[in-house]
Amino acid sequence: MRLLDEAEAEVCIGLVGDTRMRRLNRTYRNQDRTTDVLAFAYREAQTGASPLLGDVVISVPAARRQAKARSHSLDEEVLRLLIHGVLHLVGYDHERSQWQARRMRRKETECFETFTPLPSLVVEA
Repeated sequence: MRLLDEAEAEVCIGLVGDTRMRRLNRTYRNQDRTTDVLAFAYREAQTGASPLLGDVVISVPAARRQAKARSHSLDEEVLRLLIHGVLHLVGYDHERSQWQARRMRRKETECFETFTPLPSLVVEA
């Protein structure tokens, strides 16, 4: 959060299954499919200063599939998705333009590289 000049900000994190993620994606983005991560910004919707940036919701099954496909750990994939979601909360948007997508990828890499060693984020049941 310090890298984003948001050291005092708060983010709520939700870890969900594909069914819940599909429902959220359908309800809020009109896309009837699951996805890996969704971000819901509060500051856009609120007036006045708030320490709460918003919610980042991650599909654990999607993260697990992507981790396997990319040959890295579930923790690494969840961290990458969390960073991606938080960047959306502070205004990055890879869907606006190719320049914005490159800018966001660079910031994702910069943020990810600050995590050494990689934190344990998901406990497998």
